[in-house]
Amino acid sequence: QVQLVESGGGLVQAGGSLRLGCAASGRTVSSYTMAWFRQPPGKELEFVAASSWNGYSTYYADSVKGRFTISRDNAKNTVYLQMNSLKPEDTAVYYCAVGFQVLLSTTASSYNYWGGGTQVTVSS
Repeated sequence: QVQLVESGGGLVQAGGSLRLGCAASGRTVSSYTMAWFRQPPGKELEFVAASSWNGYSTYYADSVKGRFTISRDNAKNTVYLQMNSLKPEDTAVYYCAVGFQVLLSTTASSYNYWGGGTQVTVSS
């Protein structure tokens, strides 16, 4: 069993930055793919970014490429999402997830455990 807790969400103006964190407990996640997804208001869940177990391989949705960076600190069992140049369309609830048998998958059903989400609101 893995518990994931996101933090760092909030209200920011367009062009600003936020750093989300996702702390895992119950089991080490250092050997597994970690990912971020988001759900904009009234829309479906969408993939944002994923990191391989060692952070050497990453993958991003086109909509965030060049603006967001996923990273991880395996010693702290934590994954981060640095979000720069935020846009109003980045407004969403952001979720982190861990996948035990996936590599950089963009499919939500591939992931085994999920956090409860953190709200990010970008004002124009």
